Amino acid sequence: MADPSFPTLHIRPLQGWLNDPNGVCRIDGRYHVFFQYNPVSPVHDAICWGHVSSPDLIHWHEHPVALAPRAGLIDGGGCWSGCVIDDAGVPTAVYTANPDHARNAVVAVARSDRSLMRWEQDVSPVLGLTRTSGMQEVRDPFIFVHEGRRYAIQGAGDPLEPARVLLYSCDDLKHWIELGTLLTADDPVAAEVAAANIWECPNLVQIDGQWVLLLSLWLLDDTVHRLAGVRYLLGDLVPHHQGWVFKAASGGVVDDGPAFYAPQVLVEPNRALLWGWAWELGRSVGQVAVAGWAGVLTFPRELYLRDGVLGMRPAPELTALRLERLALQPGQPFRADAFELLAGGPVALRLTDDGVDVLVSSAEGTPTEPARILVDGSMVETFHKGASHTTRAYPSANSSWVVEGARVTAYRLGDRDGLAAGADGRPSHRWQPGC
Repeated sequence: MADPSFPTLHIRPLQGWLNDPNGVCRIDGRYHVFFQYNPVSPVHDAICWGHVSSPDLIHWHEHPVALAPRAGLIDGGGCWSGCVIDDAGVPTAVYTANPDHARNAVVAVARSDRSLMRWEQDVSPVLGLTRTSGMQEVRDPFIFVHEGRRYAIQGAGDPLEPARVLLYSCDDLKHWIELGTLLTADDPVAAEVAAANIWECPNLVQIDGQWVLLLSLWLLDDTVHRLAGVRYLLGDLVPHHQGWVFKAASGGVVDDGPAFYAPQVLVEPNRALLWGWAWELGRSVGQVAVAGWAGVLTFPRELYLRDGVLGMRPAPELTALRLERLALQPGQPFRADAFELLAGGPVALRLTDDGVDVLVSSAEGTPTEPARILVDGSMVETFHKGASHTTRAYPSANSSWVVEGARVTAYRLGDRDGLAAGADGRPSHRWQPGC
């Protein structure tokens, strides 16, 4: 029997572990999304780069693993997060290579032809260990271009020290030049908005002409580390010695849900798209082991600035997932594997199961800018007034959904090419195993 909590419309292979989105890019008109992936077990171990691609952000095709650990080499402990750029016609992955422990991570590159299906991983790192005081861990390279030059940033920090972002020049990907620190916790806005011991998965992009820096927060509480969400900073790049520093002017929360982390942004000519990782929320180790899968990527989202605040909304292509209208009555239970709610006023979504009723999401929209709640198996993504909220709720075979609120329009979601219903009445997954 199909797992009713499995998200069939999101990027999520049938089994194994998934975390950070990596290498999001568009090459020759096709979108490619890579992600941290353990195809054999739903635990974070022996991390590869999984790979899917799409012509339209709706129909995703799974491909063989792109990057895999190589025993005894620089990435023997895992191919961790990074990005993909088009380097003078050569698609190139720039990633964190972990030989055995995060403290020993280096930067590696791999190259492909234009199909992005066959990758050659270099044997030697392009950037070795950094052992400056206060930077015991450095990772997650992200590349950007400014004033005709190419630069890279990495997140850095120490479990006992404040975080920082490092800057490099990398016009030649084989020869990186260290340019010092782009941002430290001495920046008062960063200290207030994004306090952490390590800033992971930094993204520095321009949106509507404004520099935006995304930071994922790694915190140490006593002896246990936790991932404390994602923050954004708006600011300017200011010349400093041979490089730049980021001066933050304001900032805020990227997604205020409890299950969102490590996003990556793709900047296109007229928009910026973001994918994030949604982890499992409240499932035990045993439940995950039985399910055989863990972790999902969010739907693609468009970023925008309004009145000096970063906002996001579902990519407009996602409206193509709407199949037929659902006739809902407020307060009356219904069943659907994937659906979308549009609310011109206050709305609340609840999940009921064997007499247990749980509030999953609430929002407030307007007739001109309705709130949107998108549900796919256990994935619940809410958008209203520019804010987003990512959470998880796990329906069983006995579960029902209940909507409370007026002026709510509902659509069943599915792939018109056959994903809407499987043989047992539940969605059938459209991917073939890729490895």
